[in-house]
Amino acid sequence: MLLEARWKGDRAVWLIIVLIIVLGFAFIPLSQLLFGLRFTYTVRVVALGGSILGAISGVVGCFAVLRQESLLGDALSHAALPGVALAFLFFGRELSLLLIGAGIASWIGMRFVMALLKSTRIKQDTALGIVLAAWFAAGIALLAYIQSMPDASQAGLDEFIFGQAAAMIEADVILISGVSLFLLLMLALFWKEFKLVTFDPEFASANGLRVGAVNTLLSTLIVIAIVLGLQLAGVILMVGMLVAPGIAARQWTHKLDQMLILAAVFGAFAGGVGAVISALDNDIPTGPMIIVVAFTLVLASIALAPGRGLVWSRLRQRSNRRRFAAQNVLRDLFRYAQAHGGFESAVPDAFIRGVAERSAQLGLRQLQAEGQVETVAGGWRLTAAGVARAQRRRRNEGLWDLYRLYGDELGLPVVQESRHAELSELLPRSALAALESKLKGDGDA
Repeated sequence: MLLEARWKGDRAVWLIIVLIIVLGFAFIPLSQLLFGLRFTYTVRVVALGGSILGAISGVVGCFAVLRQESLLGDALSHAALPGVALAFLFFGRELSLLLIGAGIASWIGMRFVMALLKSTRIKQDTALGIVLAAWFAAGIALLAYIQSMPDASQAGLDEFIFGQAAAMIEADVILISGVSLFLLLMLALFWKEFKLVTFDPEFASANGLRVGAVNTLLSTLIVIAIVLGLQLAGVILMVGMLVAPGIAARQWTHKLDQMLILAAVFGAFAGGVGAVISALDNDIPTGPMIIVVAFTLVLASIALAPGRGLVWSRLRQRSNRRRFAAQNVLRDLFRYAQAHGGFESAVPDAFIRGVAERSAQLGLRQLQAEGQVETVAGGWRLTAAGVARAQRRRRNEGLWDLYRLYGDELGLPVVQESRHAELSELLPRSALAALESKLKGDGDA
């Protein structure tokens, strides 16, 4: 049963991956057919670049989500701004140099956070807040100074705050692709180390792994992914591109490898579809639209993901209420019939509804739908199936009571206690036989 449940969970993950991929590809002809969108050079480049960037951001961002360091991405993206400004002042408007400057500034901000955590009592969220505010303020001040310079080359430099997707060219897509392949290669090479420090850093340290160095390497990969996305999403919105796919993917699976694949698919979908939607109107900015699509995927995942989704959780709660109400009503019907002339006699409706009218009605409807009870003149009566079920429940409750009393004495295996679970399905036959002998002995006594 456990393997069957795992297979069903895995199947749901792969189905949603296939579905998102199909929807992503179907969106291209649909946008042409319904909205008359022309896939010009700019639209193709931005959509492809957004898809690749969304995929790699989703993969790297999964580690930030699992390590509960989503604010780290926000701080590092904001910390990139002064690096952009300083690179412009020293080297001009060459994009590669601007991104290198952004990466250096973000990396210094990351090291500053680690130094604060190591040498002071400041907590991580406070240290990240300090870097976010200080580095971003310095970047804004430098941009204001640059804008006052009598030089036309600084025009549009402040677009790094919100992104400038329209300026993306084919060379930028090639750069993003190359760096993304490098990031994937690093993740593959250090997969075991990254996985270990993410889920159990104490165990990793106890086994001789240099946790600090691995954390620095992983944070550096996050910095690189952030720098890649500055031109598309900007320093303010890049954190959404980093963490939203991971948050959405986490709702669907408990396995890290599946989570990374699903986050990559979600990120690629958000980047490509968001870019295409923004191309429908000149007034729709690309970066914010990508984040809107990513956030929509997060909401859909929170609502619909099996196991964690709010919709399925609400349905399970309703099913549990009906099942527990039915069990309580069945028990009351059984006890009343035993004490008042046998199972052929009717149980007054007033007796059943007297204790808890609302749950009694719910339980009666459930039992009637299952064929466990039937209406008779003056009330309700258990059917043969209902009597058999009530007897099984009573026997199960008796076995659980004996398990708690004599489990240690008889050397029975430890199982998770639940009066609603069938103990006969949890214990081996020999252990069950020992309990049943005790149950018969108590009955004879």
